[in-house]
Amino acid sequence: MSSSIVFYISEWIDEHDFKVLLKFSRYLGREGGRSKFSIDLNKLSEALKRSELKSSEVLDILMSYEVEFERGGIEDVKKLIESYLPRIVVEQHGRDIVFAPNLFLGDIIKDLREENKLIYDKNSKVFKLAKPMHLFDVINTLRKRGIEVVNRVGITERMDLPLKVVFKGTLRDYQIEALEAWKKNGFKGIISLPTGTGKTIIGLAAMAEVNVKTLVVTYTKEQMFQWRDKVIQFTNIPPANIGLFYSSEKRVAPVTMTTYQSAFRYIDTLAAGFSMLIVDEVHHLPADKFRFIAENMYAPIRLGLSATVIREDGRHTDLFPLMGGVVYNRTLQELIERGYIAPFRVERIYVQLTPDERKRYKELLEKYKKLARNRKFEELLADSRRGDTGALEAIKVRSELRSLVHNAERKMEAIIRLVDRELKSDSKIIVFTQYVEQAKRIAEELSTYYIVGDLDDDLRKSRLDMFRQGYIRVLVLTTVGDEGIDVPDANVGIIVAGTGSKRQFIQRLGRLLRPLPGKEARLYEVIVKGTFEEAESRKRREALKILFEGLVIEEESY
Repeated sequence: MSSSIVFYISEWIDEHDFKVLLKFSRYLGREGGRSKFSIDLNKLSEALKRSELKSSEVLDILMSYEVEFERGGIEDVKKLIESYLPRIVVEQHGRDIVFAPNLFLGDIIKDLREENKLIYDKNSKVFKLAKPMHLFDVINTLRKRGIEVVNRVGITERMDLPLKVVFKGTLRDYQIEALEAWKKNGFKGIISLPTGTGKTIIGLAAMAEVNVKTLVVTYTKEQMFQWRDKVIQFTNIPPANIGLFYSSEKRVAPVTMTTYQSAFRYIDTLAAGFSMLIVDEVHHLPADKFRFIAENMYAPIRLGLSATVIREDGRHTDLFPLMGGVVYNRTLQELIERGYIAPFRVERIYVQLTPDERKRYKELLEKYKKLARNRKFEELLADSRRGDTGALEAIKVRSELRSLVHNAERKMEAIIRLVDRELKSDSKIIVFTQYVEQAKRIAEELSTYYIVGDLDDDLRKSRLDMFRQGYIRVLVLTTVGDEGIDVPDANVGIIVAGTGSKRQFIQRLGRLLRPLPGKEARLYEVIVKGTFEEAESRKRREALKILFEGLVIEEESY
């Protein structure tokens, strides 16, 4: 029937409509005072495939001229159009999501293949989705190109929360700017703001804006608990709708908080249950292990948050395809000028090695130079993995060398003097180190508490609470404190042992910068003179000079 659909038009046909008719039919001339046409299958299929003609145009023109059919009818035309419309069925085959077309797609999906979003499987003659993160991007792109997409995967693009979320906070001007920039970017992207400027609050406002099931991925357990508490404080989401998914508790709820480690291990459990993905401290995401999280989440709405997006290994560029690129950025200098960050200064306290330490330092340095043979540390690491015993021994000597300097005896004397002086000014002090044993020793000398990575969760929380509430005024942290610990009124930091990492330095400084009336933050670096610590300190200083003009950097010696 469809191959011989013939129809007549009695009315005068204007030029535009005649051209539309010729896109899907052949003109057979005049007969009985009427124009005669026959549906042309080749023309119809090509016009629909190339999106030169919409199915609605065919039906609209036939119905508007009230055509008379010699053979067939309007229902036959509808069935014919449906059979020729480009159509793709999306289904799950095992772990793969496949796109099965009913026609040759050719250039229609050329860019999706070049962008490695779709991969053609020659054996099964279907296209496979390269990564789950691309699912809705590919589906929506195909639909915009006039292709009917039948989604049989069972994963919904938008999963609404069971209530209308109300954000109960007040956004600062830059937070409003950040939220608007993210929305204008299609509800994707990274917001880069210094520590202490309320990135979590922006995340909560974004959550209320989209009102969909949300997974929040944090770098530490402390951050996870803080997000949970902030959701309860700043929204109307009841605790029953908030889940924590980590080592000792695995509860999935409409709004769920998890850690990087748990998200990586249980991605199959979490992947399809959320429409929004929020990644805190998003600069960690490009790591081979953690990028797996973003690649395997189906959530089309994505928000990344970080104080320091730039990675020193250059892999921050990987964040753009994973999360949507940086949509908003403000520096510490800008926010200090606006009054949103506490003013601060950095002081460097120089100490000397003892005679015995100096002798040992020289011995280790000479040994390291001989073993390293002018190789950079990265080269030594690579060579050690290939079984180079000399490189492996050089790395061990380097570690001993660093430990000797970081744990120098006179550092402890300087720390005690600094803490005594600052406590007389009623300061709240965080002492930063790289070493668990050093953290414990410093805490013992100062008669206070430490927090290290393997500390029991309850004990860690109670020590943080004691510091926040002022029961103790000095807290010693290892690298666990570089990110995710919220202590708004801490105003003094002492770096006992660190690295040359600019990000680590900015993160530690950021712990002190939450504004309070009359507050001036001070960050001390205790540095052993005549050692590698001077070079690392200069490297960190360069980062600050880039961020700030007229920064006060003082030097002091003991």
